[in-house]
Amino acid sequence: MTLLTPDICVIGAGSGGLSVAAAAAAFGVPVVLVERGKMGGDCLNYGCVPSKALIAAGKQAHLMQGGAAFGIAPAEAEVNFRQVMKHVEATIAAIAPNDSVERFTALGVQVIQEEARFKDGRTVIAGDYEIRARRFVIATGSSPLVPPIQGVDDVPYLTNETIFSQTRRPAHLIVVGGGPIGMELAQAHRRLGSEVTVVEALAALGKDDPELTAFALRNIRSEGVNVLEHTKVTQVEKRGRSGVRVHVEDTDGTRSIDGSHLLIAAGRTPNTASLELDRAGIQHDRRGIKVSDKLRTSNRRVYAIGDVAGGLQFTHVAGYHAGLVIRALLFRLPAREDRNIIPWATYTDPEIAHVGLNEEEARKSHRKISILRWPYCENDRAQAERKTEGLIKLVTDRKGRILGASIAGANAGEMINFWALAISRKLGVRDIAGYVSPYPTMTEIGKRAAITYFTETTRKPLVRAVVRFLRRFG
Repeated sequence: MTLLTPDICVIGAGSGGLSVAAAAAAFGVPVVLVERGKMGGDCLNYGCVPSKALIAAGKQAHLMQGGAAFGIAPAEAEVNFRQVMKHVEATIAAIAPNDSVERFTALGVQVIQEEARFKDGRTVIAGDYEIRARRFVIATGSSPLVPPIQGVDDVPYLTNETIFSQTRRPAHLIVVGGGPIGMELAQAHRRLGSEVTVVEALAALGKDDPELTAFALRNIRSEGVNVLEHTKVTQVEKRGRSGVRVHVEDTDGTRSIDGSHLLIAAGRTPNTASLELDRAGIQHDRRGIKVSDKLRTSNRRVYAIGDVAGGLQFTHVAGYHAGLVIRALLFRLPAREDRNIIPWATYTDPEIAHVGLNEEEARKSHRKISILRWPYCENDRAQAERKTEGLIKLVTDRKGRILGASIAGANAGEMINFWALAISRKLGVRDIAGYVSPYPTMTEIGKRAAITYFTETTRKPLVRAVVRFLRRFG
């Protein structure tokens, strides 16, 4: 057994762990990085990168069918699913060198490709190495949660970790779970030619504002995805040589759905089982490792970041956490997590994006709020591009400070960046109304919503005229 005594030991080479290791090495701090699986973690290999590549392929196929409104004859896309998956693989391969063992070794990080477990409160075992570091950072991420459905262990099923290895297009993909992962992959596969059914026990896309999710769900259904909400999966079983039969129950009774492939997209579970956290005195539960707002665990030597810390499960959150931990470890600067400034986006078409408080949360925490809306159909660029479905919804306090922003529509994931900055800097509607937006851009939609704060009602003829003038020339 070889003893290592680095300043920092990072467990997990996903987005958060890689960021901590790279920053520590850049400042000349001795750091060991332990990873049992693929470098880059879930995001690069099984999550954000392959899913967005698949979504892009589906969008390209869909665009070929939508030219009539522009005077262009629509064309039926001929999808070569094997080539689509090669596009996915090529996208991963293009990014992988940034996260590779070779790159991090060159940066000065000692990379150990073994499974890590705690020996005690200050020691980690990884293969033939015993690591006794000044500080540890756990960044092991999460894995697909497979719910205890009767028969699920007896049928072949897919998760986000296996669906991107398929080279034959599913004839009928049944998706269990109507959250972001389930709905994104459902729409992408439908656009690539599969029949798709989504079964969701509650409301599809239920973590977002239903006023906004209605736009996405309406479009997804119009494209032919069968979305069953408030429907419980009671049993799954094999059908024929390779098919699956899913038994469901809703208010109308029970029935069965036959498909060729089953995708489980019913949530995530933190990767803690192999770490032997109890040996290190680290408190945890089924939701993840318990941390303070400084991301410190019950063992003061150990921090936990990203999915395994039991909060918001996004790649950019892991990166944000990494920045906070680096500030604390390297510079002794105070750094506390502020979840209110974290944006997120769902990459359905139309996209859904959010940051800050939603309407329900704001009403609970503030005596008086204002809800400001502006529709895409009142935006000139959206009209020119025939992308008029959607709206922006701003929540402000009584003084006009922006508490939250939600967008449903084209480019929502890009547009939310502006509002994430506004909320992190505590800007108000006066700040937004005062900046100049180039015309015509979809970003104007947010400015128009902010301007409505200053009008008592847009129903008065004079006010309507002013709003039209500002929309055009303001």
